[in-house]
Amino acid sequence: MTPVIEMQGIHRIFESEAGLAHILHGIDFRVEAGEFVAIIGPSGSGKSTLMNILGCLDTPTAGTYRLSGLNVAELTDDELAEVRAHEIGFVFQSFNLLPRLSVLENVMLPLAYTDCPRHERERRAVHALHAVALDVGHFDHRVNELSGGQMQRVAIARALVNDPAIILADEPTGNLDSHTGALVMQTFHRLKDAGKTIVLITHDAHVAAEADRMVTIRDGRIYHGDAPYDEVPEVVMAAADTRQKEATR
Repeated sequence: MTPVIEMQGIHRIFESEAGLAHILHGIDFRVEAGEFVAIIGPSGSGKSTLMNILGCLDTPTAGTYRLSGLNVAELTDDELAEVRAHEIGFVFQSFNLLPRLSVLENVMLPLAYTDCPRHERERRAVHALHAVALDVGHFDHRVNELSGGQMQRVAIARALVNDPAIILADEPTGNLDSHTGALVMQTFHRLKDAGKTIVLITHDAHVAAEADRMVTIRDGRIYHGDAPYDEVPEVVMAAADTRQKEATR
């Protein structure tokens, strides 16, 4: 079965007045359909650069990236825009919601420039908001009237409104307290159970431990199950050991 995400030998080098900065080094990474994968790493590890390439917002300097079997390097700008609009849903730490719009209007926004009629846009937005378990009483509120956890669920609903197969989440709990972050993680688990493929990038070991599978990124290199123990937070290793024991019972 073709993986949803397959990276082989990915390098990313940026050029500036200060010289060349080699950010990603030979990344090999794959995600199967329906997986929930966490990529964990400290600040400066290359997480954001990797996320931009995964989301077709940037292109690698070398290597091959296949998304649902398509070689991303062979796609035109218009085709890449189609992929970003329909195949991938993005969730960011800072929510990126428009404060003057209502919750429902924010979720409808990705459909505004399509040929989808307004009543259908509203129907899809309501469906997406129900999927993230936001109370219907909040649909007409402006987003600045919501709590941080509610705003993040609105942002997730907006990512879902086009029914993408893949959700890319960049530090989605980074601005939230632990209780609110746990509620947002419950939303991701529901989406995974509904068949979505989720790739979540985080620096928080407790968040990463909730995924089906975890990989570590450090200094632009990916470490899988054979990562050195001192490279991986203890809570991540403990969670991985627990899952392995449960799998062998």
